[in-house]
Amino acid sequence: MKKHIYLYGPSGSGKSTVGAMLANDLDMQFVDLDARITEAADKDIPTIMDVQGEPHFRDLETEELRRLADEEPSVVSLGGGALVRKENRQFAEETGDIVFLDADIDVLIDRLKTDEEKRPLLDGNLGQSLGGLLEKRKEHYLSFEQRINANGELPETVKEIKLSLGRFRLKAMGGGYDLRIQEGIRHELGDHLRVLGLRRPVLLVSDENVMPLYGDAAVHSLEAAGYQTEKLSLPAGESHKTIQTVSSIWEAALAAGLERTSTIIALGGGVVSDLAGFAAATYMRGCNWVAVPTTVLAMVDASLGGKTGCDLPQGKNLAGAFYPPKAVLTDPHVLSTLPEREMLAGLAEVVKHGIISDPELFAMVSEGMDSIQNDLKNILCRGIAVKAEIIEEDPYEKGVRAALNYGHTIGHAVEALSGYSLLHGEAVSIGMAAEARISEKLGISDEGLAEEIIAVLRGLGLPTAIPAEMNSTELVKQMRTDKKKSGGIVRFALPERIGKVVTGVEIGEIENILEETR
Repeated sequence: MKKHIYLYGPSGSGKSTVGAMLANDLDMQFVDLDARITEAADKDIPTIMDVQGEPHFRDLETEELRRLADEEPSVVSLGGGALVRKENRQFAEETGDIVFLDADIDVLIDRLKTDEEKRPLLDGNLGQSLGGLLEKRKEHYLSFEQRINANGELPETVKEIKLSLGRFRLKAMGGGYDLRIQEGIRHELGDHLRVLGLRRPVLLVSDENVMPLYGDAAVHSLEAAGYQTEKLSLPAGESHKTIQTVSSIWEAALAAGLERTSTIIALGGGVVSDLAGFAAATYMRGCNWVAVPTTVLAMVDASLGGKTGCDLPQGKNLAGAFYPPKAVLTDPHVLSTLPEREMLAGLAEVVKHGIISDPELFAMVSEGMDSIQNDLKNILCRGIAVKAEIIEEDPYEKGVRAALNYGHTIGHAVEALSGYSLLHGEAVSIGMAAEARISEKLGISDEGLAEEIIAVLRGLGLPTAIPAEMNSTELVKQMRTDKKKSGGIVRFALPERIGKVVTGVEIGEIENILEETR
């Protein structure tokens, strides 16, 4: 398992500043390799170069780089020539991800002009010496595949690195937790639990659809890392998202010998993560849990934010708790076995995330399925980033997090009245279409927004019309049982434009407006 993030690039690309910001965002140690060398040698770099020469400096660079092998996961800022040596590059590739910060020479010069640090390889005319160095290292620098444009504002560079790596840290509800999106991460499950310091025994909870596909590989990874593991396979589907199923998880945890310091792993979709998370929240008043989502819906929505629970006969998620996992480990490869209908339903939440906060994401999904499949990891990362940012700002759903409810007020009612024959994402798609029309009717959004949203949903093969057999009276009655109401009043999150929604909208005579916009 790769531990470190190495930032590489020419002087002035922002490695040290970006590295410190990235390390802070991800709750990782930050290491400036040049600073380590200076401290170890008790000399500044110009003195080392002048007195002992560049080869000796490169030896010190190699020595300090090797010391990282035994250190905790870190963001490491490398000198502009640190990976020219083959052995250094090999070490970095084996122990972490290398991100190359690419910036135009004019940008580099502007930044270096205000930098007080003396750089021995950039003596004399800055433009000439930098240009010569870049030309000398051109082929070397171009050989790094993971590249980030570092011309812009540094916070934006940090965001792009996190999206590129699929690494986020959600700092909410306690100490926060890691979100990792990585091909094949399911095969490193045991290693990640060890890094997190999680204890055994482990109960792996999945359902009858997912367990046969990925359960054995997960157990193998866990046991190879020294984790005594038991499996529990639940019946699949929303109809089994009940307190009785939660009770079966409690009983399995007791039989497996789990203690308060033990770990429950949720391997599956949103139903599994909600149930396993709720069981963890209440087992011995709280034990550890880790989410390993296997559907689009779970990856971008259900496994994030610490909202756990089960349904009651009267409605969805009426019993539950805010109880965050220790980590969310996402492997996009598992989506290759996801049925098409489930895939499309999950994309409804991705569309929603684009509408509420990320116009670029909305534009990406509007290109259709072929384009989405070709850029799936990036789309998942952007969808996850939207929810992570909102949750971090409002972990307990008291303000801006209500934006995530767009499409859900009507969607949950439609889903319940369908007897859960509609998938959650399908019902949310219908809800987004209906609520966009209501937004136009109320003058919150400009005319045409609803059709723009509906066109994207239809382009993905998602439903957008409330089923004819569901009358508005029944829908409104069902909405009033939803947990999102407050003081008996149902409040909506309605789109104003792509990238912004208005929350807390109270609507009088909702039944009439709903009927008029169907």
